[in-house]
Amino acid sequence: MFASWGRFVYRYRWATLAGSGVLLAISIAGMLMGGVLTSGGPLTSNLESARAGNLISSELAAGKVTSNFVFIFTSSTETVTDPAFKEAVTSALAPIQGDPRIASMVTPYNAPDARIAQAFTSTSGHQALVSIDLKSSGMQARNDYDALRAMVKSDTLTVTGTGFVAINEAFNKTLEADLQRAETVTLPVTLVLLVIIFASLVAAGLPLGVGVLTILGGLAGTFFLNRFTDVSQYALNIVTLIGLGVSIDYSLFVVNRFRDELARGASREDAVATTMATAGRAITFSGITVAVGLSAMLFFQGTFLASMGAAGAIVVAVAVVYGLTFLPALLSILGPAVNRLRIPLFRRAPSPGTGFWHGLATWVMRRPLVVLLPTTGFLLLAASPFIQLRLANGDVDMLPTRLEARQGYDQMIANFPGQDQTTFNIVVNYPDGSPQTPDRIAAQFGLTQRIAAIPGVLHTTTAGVGRHIVLIQATTSSPATSDASRAIVNAIRADQGVGNGGQILVGGQTAVDLDVIKFIVDRTPVAVGFVVAVTLLVMFLLTGSVVLPFKAVLLNFLSIGASFGALVWIFQQGHLSNMLGFTPQSIDPSIPVILFSIVFGLSMDYEVLLVSRMHEEYVRTGNNRLAVANGLEKTARLITGAAAIMVTVFLAFGLAEVVIIKAIGIGLAVAVAIDATLVRALVVPAVMRLLGDWNWWAPRPLRRLYDRAGLGDFKVEPAPDRQLEVA
Repeated sequence: MFASWGRFVYRYRWATLAGSGVLLAISIAGMLMGGVLTSGGPLTSNLESARAGNLISSELAAGKVTSNFVFIFTSSTETVTDPAFKEAVTSALAPIQGDPRIASMVTPYNAPDARIAQAFTSTSGHQALVSIDLKSSGMQARNDYDALRAMVKSDTLTVTGTGFVAINEAFNKTLEADLQRAETVTLPVTLVLLVIIFASLVAAGLPLGVGVLTILGGLAGTFFLNRFTDVSQYALNIVTLIGLGVSIDYSLFVVNRFRDELARGASREDAVATTMATAGRAITFSGITVAVGLSAMLFFQGTFLASMGAAGAIVVAVAVVYGLTFLPALLSILGPAVNRLRIPLFRRAPSPGTGFWHGLATWVMRRPLVVLLPTTGFLLLAASPFIQLRLANGDVDMLPTRLEARQGYDQMIANFPGQDQTTFNIVVNYPDGSPQTPDRIAAQFGLTQRIAAIPGVLHTTTAGVGRHIVLIQATTSSPATSDASRAIVNAIRADQGVGNGGQILVGGQTAVDLDVIKFIVDRTPVAVGFVVAVTLLVMFLLTGSVVLPFKAVLLNFLSIGASFGALVWIFQQGHLSNMLGFTPQSIDPSIPVILFSIVFGLSMDYEVLLVSRMHEEYVRTGNNRLAVANGLEKTARLITGAAAIMVTVFLAFGLAEVVIIKAIGIGLAVAVAIDATLVRALVVPAVMRLLGDWNWWAPRPLRRLYDRAGLGDFKVEPAPDRQLEVA
């Protein structure tokens, strides 16, 4: 089937290129049309904290969601009560006084009562806080903040902007800068690595060109997806990260196989047909396995993970499409010209049976246990920090400390009374009627008293009454994601003593934290099980074996475990935090999901590319040991080169300033480096040597079905003789 496709592309190469041009034009049009992506909030699912928030917003005027930001005015000499300080604040705010975009503005000087005025004055007395509510929301609110922030200046006071809108805007701008920085770093470095691998400028330029086309197609597909569902802004980073790595990876194998076939004396058409029958088949199965891995994120509907999984699958599909159409069509036209502009500095690959990878393959095959045991032990040791994983939703700590919004937030928490406290919103809901009956009021009073008695609760208050709800707020001095705050939420939720048809719902940041973690943890086994099951099926269709798929999955978990261990060791425990420039913190629950989805897919990517060549050799020779050795020898150089490119791409994202992107980039770089070296070059051949011919075993009914389908047929009949072969 793949060989026939290769001949079709060869015969209609110009039409195929034209079709690729149409796809490119559509991609560019989709990019130009663009769209507004969301900030990726997790509360679109039916979580208890989300229901509590919705009830507060719908029934209480004070609970209406507003777009808020704050200004912090600081003086090193004067205090807030000094007339000069007040005059400076008034003067700085004068340009925005009465601005139609502002719904309300509260300062220490116009606060409705002395308590609020005190809360808006720092404990040192040298800082004043000004709270501003906007009429707008979303993107418009961020634009309004940028405009208003530029208008507020002072010659005598330091002005710092922070708060909800300012922090969201900081995330947006930093993510955009991270994406641009990654693209700027990766493209030239990737070109250098490709030149080293191919020793030819023409051959090196092809994968890079396919990578650019893939990113354009992936981004356009993401914006198109955004027309039907909310898509997180993080999806753009994932599309670039995966798209560039996977497309270059696939192109590298296709171009290399085409060059090999030409070097063996094959005609241009036969070379394309064989390339599609081998490398084309491999990248198709590889694309399926990567997409299957990314599909794990689709199980987390209601969070931004689902949109990231869908966007990732789109860009992988684009990479495979270009790898099976545009690239072989271009190779059909270029023919031997693919080797032009050779770089004499880099020598060609060694002849078969010689070189480093042949020697390593031979050494591993001679002493598999000597290789397997210490390597596996090291990988398990690298994974051990994951046992200490602590999950918590990421917040402003994910931003770098150099940003004004982050600095202002840290000052607000540290210097203003009450700002370091955590508030729990306890909603007592009576769906069948009013909460204001005598027996219900008595039950609410009892609940308030019990909440006040929970260790760590500073005070409680009844903050509002609606048609069906009563809002009780409790306050603690513990951070929102701390174990102490989580214990308070759990204690409140354990209290079901209101009776009279009432239902207790707990909202607020800590409740959201707990609900999102539980939401993700509960769905993880199903997501992982689905990915593993489908991967086993795909690997059987690739190899015709029921043993190799299980081996592949087990070894993938070694790579994943090592990357998870590195994640905790670096980002939670804080090793390398000074070097990498971030604040050590608990791991956002989305990060392990993203890492698993991508790492599992990419690990299967290398497994497919390696084992498919081993399978091809086994079909040809019938000798397992020879097949493993030859397969490793013929693919290890390419896998290592492809991995070096992917690690470069991922490390470029590791330069990101937003911690979630930095963690994903570094986690992926560690996983790919380990997978392409220790796992693929050492563990895989050692295990396959020990298994022997059992590697290729399958029950007879499955084997007959596999053979009848022709899925393992690598034979390519030569094309009829042609008098003249034109480009």
